[in-house]
This record gives sequence, structure tokens and C-alpha cells, in this order.
Amino acid sequence: MIQEWRRGEYLISTDKSLLDLSAIHSFLVRSYWAEGIPFETMKKSIEHSLNFGVYTVGRQVGFARVITDYATFAYIGDVYILEDFRGQGLSKWLMQVIADHPELQSLRRWTLLTRDAHELYRKTGFLEPQNPERFMEKANPDIYKSEASKPD
Repeated sequence: MIQEWRRGEYLISTDKSLLDLSAIHSFLVRSYWAEGIPFETMKKSIEHSLNFGVYTVGRQVGFARVITDYATFAYIGDVYILEDFRGQGLSKWLMQVIADHPELQSLRRWTLLTRDAHELYRKTGFLEPQNPERFMEKANPDIYKSEASKPD
């Protein structure tokens, strides 16, 4: 079900048809967490996520996505607001909309990764793991470099 929230001239929507995939890719391909991500990989990730686009005057200015089973777990990723639109509380509003989303209220665990936005996420209840020794990961940080070198 598509949902929308409005605040002044801004709109947050879960409507995938509103997403500007080129704009999202332009940001993510330069981000520290998805640098070099191929367009098709990004597109596939969006197809399999609950997406939140942030818009003003017909332009997408922010994005976040939630990877979830809608029952027990959610991972929040690819959160951004374009630099020209920062400082207006949009990222806080976006995170609150995600935290309050009606289909995500019964989840047992939410996770995310961040290098520098800890204070933003603390405002919606995120904390450092209480038991970090329990967390494990399997990472391939150079995957987009190897995908870029694949022949067409």
C-alpha cells in the first residue's frame, strides 16, 4: 500500500513509480557506502525494498530504503538528503516516518550501518549493539569494482 506524508512543500512517499532512479544512482554511486554501484544492482535493490522518496516541487531530494520481512526484522539503508536541502530537519523527519511506518511496528530488531550519522539515528531509538560480539558479517567491499570490470 502506498503511503504519503506531507510537511510544508515536502513530500515523503513510498510510491516506487515516483522514484527518480537516475537521481538515486547519481548520489549512491558517489557515496562512501555504495561507491561504484552499478545501475542495475541499485535498481534490483530498490525493487526488493520498502522505499521512501523525499520530494519537493517535483524533484527528488532524498531517499531511504528498508529491507524487511515485515514480521521480525528490518535493515535501513541508502539514507540521504541532497546537500542543498540539508539543515531543514528532513533526515530526522524521514527517519521518524520510517520508524512510525504502520507495517513495521511489530519488528523485533532493526539494524543499520553508519560512519558518521550516529546522532541522527539515536533520535529514533538506535543504539550501538549491546552485544557486538554476537554480530557477524560477510563482506565483499570491492564487489562493485569487480562488477565494473565484467565484460558486457
